[in-house]
Amino acid sequence: MAVEADEARALVAQFLRGYGPVGDPAAFLRARFDAGLAWIHFPPGLGGLHAPRALQPVVDEAFAAAGTPANDPHRNAIGLGMAAPTILRHAGVDLALRLLRPLWTGEEIWCQLFSEPGAGSDLAGVATRAVRDGEDWIVTGQKVWTSLAHRARWGLLLARTDPELPKHQGLTYFVCDMSRPGVEVRPLRQITGEAEFNEVFLTDVRIPDTLRLGAVGDGWQVARTTLMNERVAIGGRSRPREGGMIGVLAEAWRANPQRRTPGLHDELVRLWIRAEAVRLTALMVGTQAAAGDPGPEGSAVKLSYATLTQQITGLELELLGADGLRYDDWTMRRPEGVDLLGRTPGYRYLRARGNSIEGGTSEILRGVVADRVLKLPAEPRADIAVAWKDLPR
Repeated sequence: MAVEADEARALVAQFLRGYGPVGDPAAFLRARFDAGLAWIHFPPGLGGLHAPRALQPVVDEAFAAAGTPANDPHRNAIGLGMAAPTILRHAGVDLALRLLRPLWTGEEIWCQLFSEPGAGSDLAGVATRAVRDGEDWIVTGQKVWTSLAHRARWGLLLARTDPELPKHQGLTYFVCDMSRPGVEVRPLRQITGEAEFNEVFLTDVRIPDTLRLGAVGDGWQVARTTLMNERVAIGGRSRPREGGMIGVLAEAWRANPQRRTPGLHDELVRLWIRAEAVRLTALMVGTQAAAGDPGPEGSAVKLSYATLTQQITGLELELLGADGLRYDDWTMRRPEGVDLLGRTPGYRYLRARGNSIEGGTSEILRGVVADRVLKLPAEPRADIAVAWKDLPR
């Protein structure tokens, strides 16, 4: 591994020598992609060199040490964490070539058009229709809780193409151009005062069949690729010991000795141990993701992350007392991403409430863990073999 890491650093150094002074950051990022130093584990021509994914941090650190422009991953978390692996696995070469380069450079932002008012936890129940019209599809429906839709150029769209089939079988997966006629984005204001999410109305939106991922009717399998990567992206980030929210809580504890009590100390230690267990589990899941298969274990990590973050932010408020309850940032804003670490305790507490909903509700994830990780007997399902059009809604 040491030899491979040295070779990766040498590739970065060689690229930088050949590139010369960095002028336009976007041009530099495009050149880095073309050199295979974007996602180093991706195929040549698609931003990579078919190298081990474990070398990605080595490459990123070498570029960061040189002070070169970065692609600001927080601006395009859905694109980088969910769209890119889905495109790589399910798109043809021509479509992947078109989409991956501006995705990685951050020139084109992505969103996820999955959840609907009547199909959130039960994603397979989506009602948005896609009807074939020659070489195009005409899409009509409504999506909700869509992060970044107000900035996105592209959306990952799950739509129903055959209501005569059972709900998991009649779905097809598309890439939707958010600039097309018929796409309307409206903000949804949250408990934090921000409008981080949106609802999206699709009215006779024309999508070429060339923007379909996977076969017609195979949308559920493609969506599972996206969902597994989403759960790893939310809960499975690699962090150092006492990194993330547990580090914020530990620092607040050290800075407020006058507020410490034995009961709060015991709870802090319990959460610290649990955070370390989640961190180590996330490292294991990251290894699986590096091999190209995030696996259902990502659901367990995301579930644990959501519960843990809510408990940590709650204990932080309890420790800070009235000072922690102050929250004056009610401005209607459209943030580029979620930043728990850089905000006030009141914001962290409020925003963490959404962790158990986004990326799959905790109730659904418990079912995934029970079924696909623990291999427990599946719950009886009366809707598996029934045509979607005949299901009660």
